[in-house]
Amino acid sequence: MLRALIYLLPLALTIFAFIDCLNTPEDEARHLPKIAWVFIILLFWIVGPIVWLAAGKVRQAPAGGRTPSEWHRNHRRQWVAPDDNPDFLKSLKEENKKDEALLKDWEADLRRREEELKRRENGTEGAS
Repeated sequence: MLRALIYLLPLALTIFAFIDCLNTPEDEARHLPKIAWVFIILLFWIVGPIVWLAAGKVRQAPAGGRTPSEWHRNHRRQWVAPDDNPDFLKSLKEENKKDEALLKDWEADLRRREEELKRRENGTEGAS
C-alpha cells in the first residue's frame, strides 16, 4: 500500500499541475512562457509540479475582482460550442434547405420511376 502511494501521489501532483498549467491564461503564467512550464512539469516529475504551484502562476485575485473563469468568458476569441455561433447556425439552415430541395427532387424522381414501372407492367400484362 505504501509503495503504491509513493508512485500515485507524485503522479497525481503532476497531473494536477499539468492541467492547472494548461487552464491558466498566458498572461497569468509567471517567469516563463506557458509552453516552457508544461515541459518543466512533464520532464522534472516531482520538482516541476512543485515549482509550478509555488512560482509559476499568479495566485492572487486578478484585478477588478474577476475570477479566471469570468476572464475567459468575457474575453473569448472563439465560439465555445457550434450552437453559440450564429454563422454556423445560419449555415445549418442553408444546408437544411438544400437537403430538403434534394429530397423533393428524389421523391419526384421516385414517383416518376414508379409510374413508369406500373405502365410497363400494365403494358406487358395486356400484351400477353
